Amino acid sequence: MARADLLCELIKYGLLNNPTNFRKAAEALCADERAKQHTVLANKIEDLLKTSHESITKDITNPSMLRGTVNEQNLFVEKIPQKRLDHLILPDTVRSVCQDLISEQNRADLLRSYGIEPRNRLLLIGPPGNGKTSLAEAIAESLMIPLLTVRYESIIGSYLGETASRLSKLFEYAKTRECVLFFDEFETLGKERGDIHETGEIKRVVSSLLLQIDALPSYVIAIAATNHDTLLDKAAWRRFQIKLEIPRPSRRNLEEYYRSFEREHEFSFGLQASTLAKKTLGISYAEAEEFALSVYRQYILSLPNENSKIITEKVIRDWQSQVIVPHDMEKGVADKCRTDL
Repeated sequence: MARADLLCELIKYGLLNNPTNFRKAAEALCADERAKQHTVLANKIEDLLKTSHESITKDITNPSMLRGTVNEQNLFVEKIPQKRLDHLILPDTVRSVCQDLISEQNRADLLRSYGIEPRNRLLLIGPPGNGKTSLAEAIAESLMIPLLTVRYESIIGSYLGETASRLSKLFEYAKTRECVLFFDEFETLGKERGDIHETGEIKRVVSSLLLQIDALPSYVIAIAATNHDTLLDKAAWRRFQIKLEIPRPSRRNLEEYYRSFEREHEFSFGLQASTLAKKTLGISYAEAEEFALSVYRQYILSLPNENSKIITEKVIRDWQSQVIVPHDMEKGVADKCRTDL
């Protein structure tokens, strides 16, 4: 292998923190220098490799070094995004802001020619089940880049400094590629540091997290979602250039969703979409999807003697007996749902 290629390999594996391939490239470079009779340089490289190997071996024999060892790949779940922005039902302002973000990323070179970086940090706020995760996926799909969803069970460690160290690994990996780095339930890591009930370790983790977010290059899109924005550290708000509230679906939104479901499945509920929206007003998109799928399943099972209107009305009654109204829902809306049902 040519010397230039070997140097490129060294740099690549060093940046990727891949010690095995890094060592192989270094050994190949040493052999190349020795073949060229560059004995002094070859000996120096060989000594460095030998010293490094002894140090690593010594560390591995120390049990304390093995605690919490986690591969970068275990710190997130990678997904090739499928959901598209134009398939989501969103408020016009939310859709417009997301399209602006996508446009900035797609025309980043033009912005940089004027000394400006595209925005790359987005905070999504709102109750669960209303499309925050789907929106993150749709942004990744629009940019044709992977979605990396952070796995908190792998990030959070029980030893002092372990969580901050794993966070550092996560961000270093993310910097090696264009991607959307998604933090669902962001309050898990980004808690308010002023909370007297939190330990010093949590406060150090939050500080480390915010510094890592600040240091992200603009080609990595950091998207955080939270159901409890009041729990977030105040400094976390400043880290995000865009803050969007994703509300519960309105009656018009639900009408649009049910019509879309009928078109997609070539199926009819037997009731007007406006009637369904009125009877289910107050539920989230996730609950609306489960409701619609319940009707569709029973419709399929009843073929060829199907009666979609009867099935839909039955599922509505069943849903009414099981529904648990979120305690943050206004009482008037909850009462209206029960009355209409």
